[in-house]
Amino acid sequence: MQPANPQYQIQSPNGKIALQVETGEKLRWSVTRNGAPLILPSPIALQFQGGETLGDHARVKDAQTETVDTQFQAINFRRARINDRYTRLNLAFEGDFSVEFRVYDDAVAYRFWVGREGEMVIQNEEANFNFPADHQAFIPYQWNYRDEQIWITSFESPYTEQRLSEFKPDSLSILPMLVAAEEGVKVVILEADLEDYPGMYLDLNATRQGLKGVYAPYPLEFYQGGFDMLNYIPSKRADYIARINGPRAFPWRAIAISEEDQQLLNNDIVQKLASPPRIADTSWIVPGQVSWDWWSDYNISGVDFRAGMNTATFKYHTDFAAANRAKYILLDWGWSETFNLHKVNPEVDLEEIIAYAISKGVGVILWAAWHAVTQQMHEIFPKYAQMGIKGFKIDFIDRDDQIAVASTYEITKLAAENHLMVDYHGVFKPTGLQRTYPNVVGYEGVYGAENFKWADMDAPRYAVTIPFTRNMAGPMDYTSGAMINATQADFKPRNHAPMSKGTRCHQLAQYVVFEVPIQMLSDSPTLYMREQECTDFITSVPTVFDETVPLAGKVGEYVAVARKKGETWYVGAMTNWDARELTLDLSFLEPGRYRAVIFQDGVNADREASDYKKVVVEVIAGERLTVHLSNGGGWAARIEPVR
Repeated sequence: MQPANPQYQIQSPNGKIALQVETGEKLRWSVTRNGAPLILPSPIALQFQGGETLGDHARVKDAQTETVDTQFQAINFRRARINDRYTRLNLAFEGDFSVEFRVYDDAVAYRFWVGREGEMVIQNEEANFNFPADHQAFIPYQWNYRDEQIWITSFESPYTEQRLSEFKPDSLSILPMLVAAEEGVKVVILEADLEDYPGMYLDLNATRQGLKGVYAPYPLEFYQGGFDMLNYIPSKRADYIARINGPRAFPWRAIAISEEDQQLLNNDIVQKLASPPRIADTSWIVPGQVSWDWWSDYNISGVDFRAGMNTATFKYHTDFAAANRAKYILLDWGWSETFNLHKVNPEVDLEEIIAYAISKGVGVILWAAWHAVTQQMHEIFPKYAQMGIKGFKIDFIDRDDQIAVASTYEITKLAAENHLMVDYHGVFKPTGLQRTYPNVVGYEGVYGAENFKWADMDAPRYAVTIPFTRNMAGPMDYTSGAMINATQADFKPRNHAPMSKGTRCHQLAQYVVFEVPIQMLSDSPTLYMREQECTDFITSVPTVFDETVPLAGKVGEYVAVARKKGETWYVGAMTNWDARELTLDLSFLEPGRYRAVIFQDGVNADREASDYKKVVVEVIAGERLTVHLSNGGGWAARIEPVR
């Protein structure tokens, strides 16, 4: 006879991580690592409008456990194939719902499934992450509200490093969020497979050392507002979070777990939990680098035309892209009327630009505001695809309520049907859409380099934090590549000819460390051609890879990673404002001799941030290289076999 309130336990394939599930008055999950508590019993539930709560007083009908060991092809990712090994527990409950739990060697995840037919109104979802102590955390607080509405935000957040109990009472955290547990263990809270459902924020729960999920209420009425009237802002919201049709699965709630920080650089949990690809033929989705106009404020010199939003400027970008192996140019804000994408700026001969780009083997991508896309996508997607446009950068979503999230799937699906790639900006973190629809080749949702134009941010520390946090969730369009580099003392925010904090090699290393299939060449083509040696390295770096090997890392302090494409390896290392030496183990190389083209901080990079030195040396597999990183510095290399 089954006990009234049975408990269940499963372990990771390597036996280190265990998940416990308690049933009874509340449905609770907990996690231990090597027997020590990592997540204390934490209630989970789905609350329906009308009072029914799935998870409270739940009675188990069936429990199934299995071990899964498979793999799948990754598309436009940091590795070509992903090994997917986990232990699975599926609990079916009375009331026609179930909860699936998975335990990996480096993660734990769960999701609800409801088998009922018809419409259901979700009042709230209870998700808790109770920690055994008041841990230190890296908290990306929601900020930069539009029209002073807490649910309208750019999702571009720096990190506040503080104890969980110090969580700000008037704010919420976006995801991913990192918690530093005992003995160097890091826990990163994520969600995956977020489709037709609001995104999850985190707030401090009643334990004062745990976190709970919070969700944007369902929008009912809207107005156009926000920055330059670009946002579509709810003026009225319901007292529930979602209206859904069953049967359906709900998003995964997940924690990534690392014994050493650098293991987070190799964690694929969001890819593993995402729905499989829904595009059969992906041959038309071509990742690559993009010559971009907006960040440098059209700062072109040495030409006989007035640079700006005009045909001559984009032909110049096309010539630069073609000469430097960049696959695309991007026409940002201003190529058309903001709210009528059919009406092209008279200074921009779009057909001429497209024809010229095609003749040079370069593709064209267009910027568009989300609100305009939602109104016109059924006309503009086929129209511009037929003209030869390769994709859209879609901006200013600034919401993750159910309607906004569903819209990203609808837009992406229609774009795929027209063979258009999508780079989302002004958007919430990725949650697996990039696997389900691989034509999603970029996401912002990061406090990126555009902020150099107006903010005095601690960029180097942020840059060595996001590889362990934000970039774990998926593609991260940080927009790297500044050729005007500054120390903290010399830095000035400026819109025209912007500069970056940290060294030149810090910028070069970002092209290896930061992951995004469509990678921006953010600075002016004029500057890139003046700095051709650095440009040649940048444009030699692929944007997707066959293999990734973390080399070193400590969140907020330093990072080093190696990535392979074909027979060539690329290595990037960065530090915060502290100069340091790192020892890089080259045992990831196959036996043999290799030629390494290395870009390293110059002797005077601590006071002249653009100072660097290029060296070419021979290395062998298993060698250990000691590299010096200046203040805010970096190190980058391309390593090829010697024939």
